[in-house]
Amino acid sequence: MHASLEAVVLVPLLALAGVALRARALPVVAALALIFAAFATKLQPFALHTFLWAHLLQNVVLAEWAPALLVLAVPVAAVARARDFPLFRPLVALPLWLVTYFAWHLPWVYDFALRHPHSLLHVEHLTYLLAGVCLWWPVVHGRQSAGAKAAYLFAAFVLASPLGLALALFPRPVYSFYAHAPRTWGPSPESDQQIAGVTMAAEEALVFFAVFAVYLSRFLREEQTAGVFDDLRASRG
Repeated sequence: MHASLEAVVLVPLLALAGVALRARALPVVAALALIFAAFATKLQPFALHTFLWAHLLQNVVLAEWAPALLVLAVPVAAVARARDFPLFRPLVALPLWLVTYFAWHLPWVYDFALRHPHSLLHVEHLTYLLAGVCLWWPVVHGRQSAGAKAAYLFAAFVLASPLGLALALFPRPVYSFYAHAPRTWGPSPESDQQIAGVTMAAEEALVFFAVFAVYLSRFLREEQTAGVFDDLRASRG
């Protein structure tokens, strides 16, 4: 096991929060398992010392996968209390998540955080998780229509995907930390960056379009049902 603050502190704190809120067990356990796997296995030293793809995978876990599961786990009573929280509004949550994601991936910020793994890097990871919770809250618990949620998810994908594509297509290493990292095996810095970018872009396409398809299908069913009722009213009239 490779101990990290995320694995030995964040995971237990989230577990305690889930118990206190009486959250749904399955999504909480899945979220905690993902975070633990990302920060307590061999992936942790890979991310801290050698490979960009490993660090980006950790970021994806914290910014997208784990927050979605944690939001799914929130019980109805807690949802009602947090319904009017300003950061959970779609026009606030999405820009907040995008700014968090892009700001931490600026080369000088990214490299600086990696050179401070016991302080700033933990702040980065925590902000990913919090911004991710804000991102997914309107999708899971928002009062918007299914069509509005589908549009929100499509916008999230379109606005976030250029980051992964840029990393995959840029011909030189963007992050000097990984460009000069000692490597005894594995891909070169250029190939490492391409793998990371392709993985990020593919993951976002899969996750966002899968959930987008769910809400688009729901929207189309609602429209079809409304059309049937309109036809019935018209025939009776």
